[in-house]
Amino acid sequence: MSDYGPRSGRSILIINPNTTVAMTDALRPLVDSLRYNTTHFTYFTAPSGVPSINNEHDAAVSARICASTLEGKLQDHDASLVCCYSKHPLVPLLRAELAKLGLDHKPVTGIFEASVAACLQSINPQDKFGIVSTGSQWEAILGIAVAALLGSSQSSRYAGTETTGLNADELHSAPKREVDLRIKFATKALLEKGARAICLGCAGMAGMDQTVREACVDVLGEERGRRIKIVDGVVSGVAFLEGALRAGL
Repeated sequence: MSDYGPRSGRSILIINPNTTVAMTDALRPLVDSLRYNTTHFTYFTAPSGVPSINNEHDAAVSARICASTLEGKLQDHDASLVCCYSKHPLVPLLRAELAKLGLDHKPVTGIFEASVAACLQSINPQDKFGIVSTGSQWEAILGIAVAALLGSSQSSRYAGTETTGLNADELHSAPKREVDLRIKFATKALLEKGARAICLGCAGMAGMDQTVREACVDVLGEERGRRIKIVDGVVSGVAFLEGALRAGL
């Protein structure tokens, strides 16, 4: 049976817009753990392009390749999730393609948008959220994206983005001890800025929430450290799409 053929029940397409299959495979157990057993999930990895999306140029290249490849597959799914932590141009491209097909009732979101929304809904109005991401270039890129999403570059809700210095694919190829240390260092910097919710700012960080939690406990102690919200963009994105489909949005 084709991985993209028609299915009964709800179906969500999980899109990894880079070419690293290991990153796609890492998403499967995370999505399975949500236990949306009546929804079928299929997974797509970009057939060509870049192994790691490290800047806006990479994002544009990956969007162009994925959009053309996915053109005939969108109608076989009820919703789509773009798993790149950025204001990824594939999201509006897919929405435009669905609208052209008369299928604009099928929701599409990215993990960036979904995670920021989840953060804002999980903390008090006066509290801040921050993002742990990969290379240092994302500090400015995500700052601009957050400002666009919130409608203000002066929002007091955003503590900033702190980075590990590793590319997305290096999160799985570098020694685990080094990855953990870098994630913890970035997390601690956000806590010092007053963040009370932290987004995992890369699809390649799926499942690395425990490392962030350990850093929170190290800095704030067991009780306060456990209260920090840790938001995985893939989890947030799947939860949003599942809810939207159930509600008929």
